Amino acid sequence: MASIKLKGDTSGEVTIQAPAVAGTTTLNLPATSSTLATQNALGVRNLIINGDMRIDQRNAGASITPLVNPTYTIDRWFAAPAIASKFSVQQSTTAPTGFSNSLLMTSLAATTVGASDYYEMYQAIEGYNMAHLNWGTANAKTVTLSFWVRSSLTGTFGGTVLSASAGETYPFTYTISSADTWEQKSITILGPTSGTFGTTNTVGCYVGFNLGAGTSVSGTAGSWQNSFFRAPSGTVQVVATSGATFYITGVQLEVGDTATPFEHRPYDMELARCMRYCQQYQYYGCGVGGGAGGSTPVTTTQFRVPMRSAPTVAWISGGVAGDGNYTRTITALNFSSNINPTGATFGYNISASLTTQNVGVIVQYAVMKFDAEL
Repeated sequence: MASIKLKGDTSGEVTIQAPAVAGTTTLNLPATSSTLATQNALGVRNLIINGDMRIDQRNAGASITPLVNPTYTIDRWFAAPAIASKFSVQQSTTAPTGFSNSLLMTSLAATTVGASDYYEMYQAIEGYNMAHLNWGTANAKTVTLSFWVRSSLTGTFGGTVLSASAGETYPFTYTISSADTWEQKSITILGPTSGTFGTTNTVGCYVGFNLGAGTSVSGTAGSWQNSFFRAPSGTVQVVATSGATFYITGVQLEVGDTATPFEHRPYDMELARCMRYCQQYQYYGCGVGGGAGGSTPVTTTQFRVPMRSAPTVAWISGGVAGDGNYTRTITALNFSSNINPTGATFGYNISASLTTQNVGVIVQYAVMKFDAEL
């Protein structure tokens, strides 16, 4: 029986020797980092979910203006403004080659950033997804953060990686050299040997990109510090320039000291991962009325993907209900009960009372949101 032998040498080449009747066939393959990243099965290495900004269940591409901290924007990314209405956030189709979307943040005014003010965009990484990093222990692993960025401004920009308690912070900087031009950045971060980093379904850590931070919430870049810093000191304040734009996409956080090409996961896989934290869709279901004269029909739903924890349930808009002719409109959620990570039972307020005891009620076109974000 023929055999195959794999040989490696210090030149970075791999030799495959396959004995054959006529002799030996040798195939030399350069073992470059690009080859390893794109041709070998490395698994799900990116700890960031929706790093290419494709999924936007809540807003479907519409622009929103963050009012409170946190305000969730496109899936898994939340805005953290100290003061409301200073910048807008929107999924964009402006993107570098190889990507279809980015996250766009636009300054809405020339904002003076106070000493304790901050404006930023974060993703919270679940503990289950980063427990293998062993952060907060002597065996903490080094990681590399990479991303594509574009801005109407140039200079030194910044961001932070925070522990779950925000007691440990790693401020980092990067430079945008040319305005309105996509540039790829990479930052290697030594694993922290102390601090609190979740390892279950709570927050493991936060990864954030800053649009402006005051002097009292800024610190030295390039090392872990026992302070809650929002940004490195002396970085560009995007919100200080009215109309300034900041785009980001291709965000990847992975184990190791070298950035590999962005991991393009299938759309259905990435959507399912997002749905662990938020599910929003047009709801069709059946319910039961509370009896003659009742106005709170009860509906049960099963989530498409098991969620991180028992979610909050919110009626967003629309919806008709009735005992056969859809004459009632849904006006609000009335109560929620028996909610768990796999499903929920909830009630509606409707515009007119039911006419038949324990009538079957059909609910249509109601936009519902189930939220289990970190």
